[in-house]
Amino acid sequence: MAQTILVVDDDPVQRRLLEAAITRSGMNVVTAPGGQPALDLINGPRGEQITLMMLDLVMPDMGGLDVLAKLRPTNPDLPVIVLTAKGGIDSAVEAMRAGANDFLVKPASPERIAVSIRNQLKIGTLSGEVKQLKKKADNKLTFDDLVATSQEMKQVFRLGTRAAQSDIPVLIEGESGAGKELIARAIQGSSARSGKPFVTVNCGAIPENLIESILFGHEKGSFTGASDKHLGKFQEADGGTLFLDEIGELRLDMQVKLLRALQEGEVDPVGSKRPVKVDVRIVAATNRDLGQMARDNTFREDLYYRLNVFPVMVPALRDRTGDIAPLARHFIERFSAEENKAVSGLTTQASQLLEKFNWPGNVRQLENTIFRAVVLCDGQLLDVCDFPQIAAAMGVDTVVRQNLAPSAPVAGGHTAPALPATSAYALNATDGSGHIRKFEDMESEIIRMSIARYDGHMSEVARRLGIGRSTLYRKLKEFGLEADLANEPMAKLAEDDGPIEEVGVRKAG
Repeated sequence: MAQTILVVDDDPVQRRLLEAAITRSGMNVVTAPGGQPALDLINGPRGEQITLMMLDLVMPDMGGLDVLAKLRPTNPDLPVIVLTAKGGIDSAVEAMRAGANDFLVKPASPERIAVSIRNQLKIGTLSGEVKQLKKKADNKLTFDDLVATSQEMKQVFRLGTRAAQSDIPVLIEGESGAGKELIARAIQGSSARSGKPFVTVNCGAIPENLIESILFGHEKGSFTGASDKHLGKFQEADGGTLFLDEIGELRLDMQVKLLRALQEGEVDPVGSKRPVKVDVRIVAATNRDLGQMARDNTFREDLYYRLNVFPVMVPALRDRTGDIAPLARHFIERFSAEENKAVSGLTTQASQLLEKFNWPGNVRQLENTIFRAVVLCDGQLLDVCDFPQIAAAMGVDTVVRQNLAPSAPVAGGHTAPALPATSAYALNATDGSGHIRKFEDMESEIIRMSIARYDGHMSEVARRLGIGRSTLYRKLKEFGLEADLANEPMAKLAEDDGPIEEVGVRKAG
């Protein structure tokens, strides 16, 4: 979904001009004829969809400065670009002091408007990421900071909020990459231990000979190489939360010592003469079935019951498809800002492709997939062709084309899109009856798309297709494509390709 921009101006002509310029940049636009209607829209049910406001400074009902004065207390992070016909240093300074993020003088060029909007959206995204990272570093992340809209995750949030109201041990279950650690951090940030230490231990990544030392600590000289005293993870987390990730990987002999530490609230550092009291809230996570492991005697049953006091199951991404689009938009905004790209959203076809994919790697896989697509994309919207691995896994062949518009007849009685425009196109290998299409029909379609993709530069088309120019011209005539190309700009077709007659295109007029 593209970004939504609110244009506030009392002049209907200016509203239309701004709307046209912003729409051409691939963004959605809503308009308001004055200051009060704009505030009503921001504070209404559609307000959450608005990502930036373009505000006229001089309006009869309520001036831009008055709008900013009422807007900032409730929406401090909404980017606002002020526009006025009377440009000047004093006006700009006054608008900036009132809370504007940028200042444009009418009439502003579409390019200047687009650049200003993109810059403010990137700044807003990066500022949001910095705030999130700071909250995460301060151990104050809450469920309101997590991206999820599905009913399945809302139930997880409700359970997590309940768990945060006490120090009850929590066991978070779910597949790898589903977001178990974020849920654990949100439980900590929503509890009375918010801001206190949050210490993570990956039980499957600790060397076997160091597990006891890392968890419980050791005294200086307690074993070879122990040149200094080490507190251990339990003591590091004193007063806060200890997150035991992949608890199912912990050795059986260490499970006994962990159970004692949980029951007694104290740990025995290696080489210490007396135990040390600790105040730690335990949150464990696993991608394995601990109940079955306990029945198979590969996990201690008493420890399982000690950890499984308040179970929370995080569903796999494929079981909460309503979260795929919001997560994808969140990652697009983040990576576009970080990589200085102009990508602002997904096409409908790409969104449908992502929602139908199984996502065995869950949110982690989606994040990395979006990262790759944003880095490689040169347009404003991610399309099917930007996800070749996902499309291939689902049996969809993709090629890139230039706005293939209404169907035109080709050889064999089939139809193929005519030139031009820009989007991703899935080349169907079957016809409407489910039978494989003739090779010449698909060949004709690929040539048509290639000509559109390279703006009619026939030498480049032939080079990309791996055929000679004379072969390309012969195929144009064979498939009856000269008529379609007759409507293309002659300069593009002729550039670097010799006389137009050689291409076989009818002369204009």
